[in-house]
Parts: sequence; structure tokens; C-alpha cells
Amino acid sequence: MVLMAIVDARYRFILADFGTNGRVSDEGVLQNTKFFKKLQNKKFNIPDPENIESSSRCLPYVFVTDDAFPLRAVMLKPYRQAGLNNHEKKIFNYRLSRARRLVEYAFGILSSRFRIYHTQINIEPDKIENIVMATIALHNFLMENVPYSYAPTRCFYHENINNGTVVNRGYDTARSTMEDLQRQNQGNVLNNAKIIRQEYQNYFVNEGKVPWQDNFI
Repeated sequence: MVLMAIVDARYRFILADFGTNGRVSDEGVLQNTKFFKKLQNKKFNIPDPENIESSSRCLPYVFVTDDAFPLRAVMLKPYRQAGLNNHEKKIFNYRLSRARRLVEYAFGILSSRFRIYHTQINIEPDKIENIVMATIALHNFLMENVPYSYAPTRCFYHENINNGTVVNRGYDTARSTMEDLQRQNQGNVLNNAKIIRQEYQNYFVNEGKVPWQDNFI
């Protein structure tokens, strides 16, 4: 079974889609979700592009994803390792991965606090869905009401901006039975999606640059 979710900046699950059969090919996982169908039918109220503060650039709102997803105009994914042939692309990948850690945190907290994710759940699929959705509801409730006791900040990743290292202090899915999706075949990528990624890349290496980013390349 597959859990597909969207996470906000406060580690809360704002959309969870559970139930795609794990035997479906990785290319088919996304297409079989309610999220993808709503995206295709433009059912999400995604805001219009906006001008970035302290910049003349107008950038669209996007979903931050990993390499398992296809590149789309509303889905920003990293460059593949084989394509990292310049410094600017490496900076983009770093900045995107830094934003994507919010998702890793959310799944890490969920699996750390609810130990059922540390073992195989050998019951009927419909009951598994009830359990998963219940843990997500509890997770959101606790993150909203008691975030510092439910998810102490001392357990999050820590970046040493002086030497460019990242220390994982506890919240990860390594000890759980959760597995990442494998990279999908990118296929024909729309030029618009490539242009949007390039625009974000240009922003990250120019007016949107942060002082320490070169240390992590």
C-alpha cells in the first residue's frame, strides 16, 4: 500500500491519499491518486504567480518533490545526479532538498511517534487505511496543539553552515517499514516546466542567495 501526502511548512499533512496497491508500477502510483486527478482537472486553488520580495521575478507556486516524481509546471524536482554539470544546478538541488526536509521531518515524526510503522501491518487493507488516516489526524492535532512536546526541535536535522555538514538528530524513517518511491521515467517534459525550474535556479544563485549555500556543494 502507498501513502501519498502533501506537507505544509509546519509539518502537518494537508492532503493524504492512501490505498494505491504497492504492486502498481512507480509510474502509475501518482496517476492513481486523487491528488493527481485533482491536479489534472485544476481542482486545487493554487494561487497565481507572485513577485518575490526584494526581486523583480514573478514565480509560480509549486509543490516541492523528489526525483520519484515527474517534472511539471507545478511540481519542482531536483536535477538528476548525472545532469549536475554546473555549480548553479548543484545550488538548486541543495536549496530544493533543504525545503524538502520538511516532508522528511513530517514522515519521520509520524513513524517515530506511532510505532506501528516499524512493523508490517498484517490486517485487512481497509483497516490499514483507517489506522494510517487516524495516525495522520492525531499527528496533525498534536503538531497544532503541543508541537514542542510532541516533536522537540532538538530531534530535527541540524546544519553546520561553517563546514557544510548535516547532522540527523533522530527524526527519520530509517527504522520504519516505509520505503521511498523509485525514480520515474521523466518522459517528455514540458518546456514550461523546465523554464520554471530554471527561473527558480536563477533566483537561488542571484538575489535569493543565502550566505552559506556554497559550503554545502
